[in-house]
Amino acid sequence: MTSTFLADKRSGPGTDLPPPESVRARGRGRRRVMHWLTAVSFQLPALVLFIGMVLLPMLFALYAAFFRWGGFGMPSDYVGTDNFTQLFDNPVFLGDLWRCLVLVVLSLAFQLPFALAMAVLLNQKLRGRAVYRMLFFAPYVLSEAITGVLFSMVFAPDSGLADHIFGAVGLDGVGGLWFADPSYVMATLFLVMMWKYFGFHMMLYLAGLQSIPRELTEAALIDGAGAWQRFRNVTLPLLAPTLRISIFLSVIGSIQLFDLVWVVTQGGPDHHSETMAVTMFQYGFKRYQVGYASAISVVMFGICLVFALAYQRFVLRRDLEGATTTMRGDGK
Repeated sequence: MTSTFLADKRSGPGTDLPPPESVRARGRGRRRVMHWLTAVSFQLPALVLFIGMVLLPMLFALYAAFFRWGGFGMPSDYVGTDNFTQLFDNPVFLGDLWRCLVLVVLSLAFQLPFALAMAVLLNQKLRGRAVYRMLFFAPYVLSEAITGVLFSMVFAPDSGLADHIFGAVGLDGVGGLWFADPSYVMATLFLVMMWKYFGFHMMLYLAGLQSIPRELTEAALIDGAGAWQRFRNVTLPLLAPTLRISIFLSVIGSIQLFDLVWVVTQGGPDHHSETMAVTMFQYGFKRYQVGYASAISVVMFGICLVFALAYQRFVLRRDLEGATTTMRGDGK
């Protein structure tokens, strides 16, 4: 009886003995449930928005692409793959694919190297470099609508600023119908795109340059490396992850380009500046061929998806593996 009393006393609330294992297990289980509920409560609003605003419209567009549908009521006239067959027989859409490729090549060949050169220049110790950074980044802050209206006035025939500048330096024959001439419209449109977006890539490169340890370039300088050797053998390899992300964003942006083209040219003249997104808008909201426009959207999504997966598999793989290794190492 005395031993029973002592045992009850040792397990009472006033003792310092740890609780039984079953009590600790119940406490851990309760904490896991609370953590799970907290995570779900924070993620649920974003998940609902993603499903309602992104996933369901994508699935419905895929469904509507197999119907001849004008956008009213539910699709009922099933045509199978006729929309896709007509799509790749349409010279306008085939031209859209070619113009998309042209924009991608021009962006990779001119816009990104120019942005990199400006980033390297503004990474030096220059007087007023913060002002220059702000000025070069400012066009990206402007909306595409404002940019389109602005350059519509700059490149207006005869009365625009561009024609006045060329006339002042004795090059009257260079200017003219910038956005109205099929021979010049894509080049002019690319100049507008470059002015609008190069500041974004410049800031990406500038952030990457500032993350490179200065000791490495100083060590290369001590070893006798010149400016070009330091850039090619030290700066460029360390900037490679930023370059790869910039290329990815530039290509995806060129494929999905719409608003700037619509404001400036609406795809004219005679479809010579039209992109896939502009063609989709024309058929979906101007001609009320929503099923056909849905097929265009599905093709655009497929191109972006294939490029993104291939780019991640063959280009970004090393960066992703390095990030995963770093995270695992930090967790040990």
